Amino acid sequence: MAFFRDQLMNIGRASLVGAMIAIVPGCAALTGGEERATFDVVAPVSFSDLQAGTNAQLLIKQPSTINVLDSERIAIRSSGFEVAYLPKVQWTDSVPKLVQARMIQAFENSGRTHAVGRPGEGLLIDYQLAFDIRAFEAVVSDDDSAVVEFGVKIIDERNGRLVGRKVFQSRAPLNGNATDDIVSGLNRAFNTTADEVVRWVLAKI
Repeated sequence: MAFFRDQLMNIGRASLVGAMIAIVPGCAALTGGEERATFDVVAPVSFSDLQAGTNAQLLIKQPSTINVLDSERIAIRSSGFEVAYLPKVQWTDSVPKLVQARMIQAFENSGRTHAVGRPGEGLLIDYQLAFDIRAFEAVVSDDDSAVVEFGVKIIDERNGRLVGRKVFQSRAPLNGNATDDIVSGLNRAFNTTADEVVRWVLAKI
């Protein structure tokens, strides 16, 4: 991952705010207007030790996140402060929309839900799942890994009561510094996180 470290080191470390302002637009310009390769995140189709199920109807709103992750670009973090985008590649949609779509599919793939959807689909909602995407990135450090972290709240739509909240984080080692390695790592980290979220939600409701 030395290439990514060198790319980020050259951007500069003037200050935390200055770095964040300079790094993201600068990396977006690396594509030079060229067409980007597009990669997808795939929802899990099997789940570990899944026992609970529900007849409730679930609503998954579009997740909230910080600006740097509210993008179609694939984020690379070299430290706790510096973030860039992988050049010339992108996801199939912005990270929040992609996570929303794949989490809906994950619950459907579990075969343990009555109905799950997004706002506007006409469901009679029993529970709302609110996601906060805290990390969806490759971390370039001494221990190169893909990191996916969600804060999740379950809200009872019938009375507004908070049923539960929990933070989920998964790390997957990167097998190399190629784009395919990074995308594969992020898919593995997402699948682990999605598996944990589905099992937790079904057990809580």
